[in-house]
Amino acid sequence: MSKGVSKFKGERLARARESREITRTSLAGMVDLSPAAISQYEKGQRYPSSGILRKIAGSLNFPMHYFLKEGGEEICNAVFFRSMSSATKIARLSARRRFEWLLDIVRYFRRFVNFPEVNFPCFASDLASITVEDIEVAANRTRKDWGLGLGPIGNVTRVLENNGGIVVRQELNAKTLDAFSSWYEEYTPTPYFVLGVEKMCAVRSRFDAAHELGHMVLHRNIDDRRLRDSALFKEVERQANYFAGAFLLPRETFPEEVGFAPSLDMLVALKSKWRVSIAAMVKRLRHLHLISEEREHRLFINMGRRRWRTEEPLDNELEIEEPELLEEVLGVLFAEKIVDERRLTIDLGLRTEDIERTMGLRKVLINRGGRVIRFPETSERANRS
Repeated sequence: MSKGVSKFKGERLARARESREITRTSLAGMVDLSPAAISQYEKGQRYPSSGILRKIAGSLNFPMHYFLKEGGEEICNAVFFRSMSSATKIARLSARRRFEWLLDIVRYFRRFVNFPEVNFPCFASDLASITVEDIEVAANRTRKDWGLGLGPIGNVTRVLENNGGIVVRQELNAKTLDAFSSWYEEYTPTPYFVLGVEKMCAVRSRFDAAHELGHMVLHRNIDDRRLRDSALFKEVERQANYFAGAFLLPRETFPEEVGFAPSLDMLVALKSKWRVSIAAMVKRLRHLHLISEEREHRLFINMGRRRWRTEEPLDNELEIEEPELLEEVLGVLFAEKIVDERRLTIDLGLRTEDIERTMGLRKVLINRGGRVIRFPETSERANRS
């Protein structure tokens, strides 16, 4: 093996490149090397010189010490993406790499802060044996375990965080991804939810969160390799969609408000109360056999005539739910001077911009000068250990 920076970790170069959606050939052109050389660096067959490493780090916009850092194992758990098409393969890989950053960030925060205890019910069973009734029971049980009652849920994102879920909102760089989720088994098994920012619509985002909750409740033990089977993948998605409708619109209470002949104008009024899209309500009514297939078809035709298929009434009026827990934790760590920007970036091996984007920061802004511009209030959920 040639001489060079001996502490260089080739696998971290591969992950950094994939996180930026850059091919070996493109990176090679950026740093005046051959694709074969980049491949050898990534496989640990050669070490780059300090000068070449500096060029690579600059081209990928990473600090040099990122490539020398231990840890950051590749995740093997099942990750539930909304689309598994070849068109989203690069975006999925990039999202996985940034998800690994999120795991590093949470692992780092756990050194200083106690997170909410994970309290997620598990109804995992063989996919082929899961029935519609099983999903109804699972959705109802989840509401019961979380003390939600059978009415509209005020804030789905906050419910997930209060029960130990880690939720962030990120750019997923592909509109067909929408969101993804995964259980991670290190320390306490924890469910992670990554919601996209591409479709900033309150009801769609809530449904995305409920859909991913369905995966976490129903599909916890699925091997990632099984999701490559297209038929199985479609069934997994169908079950998660059904769970989302059942969780957001319980069969015990929602039908009582609809009556025997639901109209689109009636569903608009119910949308502001239940904070669920009109399209999802129509689907739920059909699932519960409260309307016929023909009636469902007519309602969707009428929605098309009103141009509601892409944007419904109230879509721009209902407030989007934003994750809060990680912002609050970071605010506590900065406010109490447990960490500062310099220590954070060195310990995580990431630039400030990547930390901000990975966490989807809104309220806590990390200044380039190393100080916090604005703190959120300290949360009771983020108690120091």
